[in-house]
Amino acid sequence: MNKILKILLWSSGFSLLAAGLFGPIYAVFVEEIGGDLLTAGAAYSVFAISSGIIIFFIGRWEDHIKHHEKLIVLGYGLGILGFIGYLLIKTPLDLFLVQIVFGVAGAVGTPAFDGLYSRYLDKGKYCSEWALWESMYSVVTGISALIGGYIANFYGFKVLFAIMLILSVIAFTTSLLLFLKKNASE
Repeated sequence: MNKILKILLWSSGFSLLAAGLFGPIYAVFVEEIGGDLLTAGAAYSVFAISSGIIIFFIGRWEDHIKHHEKLIVLGYGLGILGFIGYLLIKTPLDLFLVQIVFGVAGAVGTPAFDGLYSRYLDKGKYCSEWALWESMYSVVTGISALIGGYIANFYGFKVLFAIMLILSVIAFTTSLLLFLKKNASE
């Protein structure tokens, strides 16, 4: 497997681990900041719609960019801001703003990630190498959901968010290895 793919898988894995820790207990946190199930649904909707609209335009623009690794790193960097935002949330409005940050982060990083990942797939292994990413996504998300519930239950959301932030910094740092791609892909 190409070294660029390995870097992309590792950085994505840490990012998925960070996000997955929070997934199934999201609504509990929303209640703690004064929201309800409608607030939780609306907050996720803000994320998904902002990401979906922005990704459409950014993806078209990214077709003309030569250095996708810069956009991947920027996406992970914006993700760090989102995880810092989780530590500062006090109200549902704060949550909506953080969700927009995550929407922008995903919109910047995802098309570049997919394009770069596709570019470095080994000939004849397109399905198996994409399956590797899809498999990692499901397994990491499943494991992180269990771990996130445990951490939040016994240590609280602030500790959970701090761990998520640390994992996002690791994802960002790992993605910086993409700048060594000339040497890594040789």
